[in-house]
Amino acid sequence: MEYISKIFKKTGVYSLVSSIIFAILGLILIINPEGTVKVISLILGFMFILIGIYKTINYFVNRGGYDLYNYDLAFGIIAIVLGIITIIYIKEISALLRILIGLWIIYSSVIRFSLSLKLKVLGTDAWKYSLILSIIMLICGLYVLFSSNIIVVVIGIVILVYAILDIIESLIFISNIKDLEK
Repeated sequence: MEYISKIFKKTGVYSLVSSIIFAILGLILIINPEGTVKVISLILGFMFILIGIYKTINYFVNRGGYDLYNYDLAFGIIAIVLGIITIIYIKEISALLRILIGLWIIYSSVIRFSLSLKLKVLGTDAWKYSLILSIIMLICGLYVLFSSNIIVVVIGIVILVYAILDIIESLIFISNIKDLEK
């Protein structure tokens, strides 16, 4: 039982850390929404370009390595093109970012819902709060996912609300882990 308790603690701490990171991301999106999306797009674009250049150079340095399965040149060219596209289509990246964040929030809320049911089995009253928070998180995730006209600031606010709710839920979960040891 102690092993399960350690796993739950580790899961709770990981969830808490990821929620704090989301809170910081939400604050950054609220403070400087356009700049944040541009910076993220530029960083991603340049990372793809650098990886592409590395793979292309690696291919020519090794002369293909006489390996029939060495696709470094193709991978490098695709990465460079993807990097250029990422830099050029900054607005589209913002839509993709919104979708990915919405999906993450929905995934996280489903996990929290499952954890609330586990807390119910343990016989603690905290499961009700966890269930309510997971439902609110699900609504936030759906809002981010399906609101195509949503501006980045509102995404930042929703992310911040999600992160705060997730931090509260994680603290509730971590504080109830000792019930497992009984």
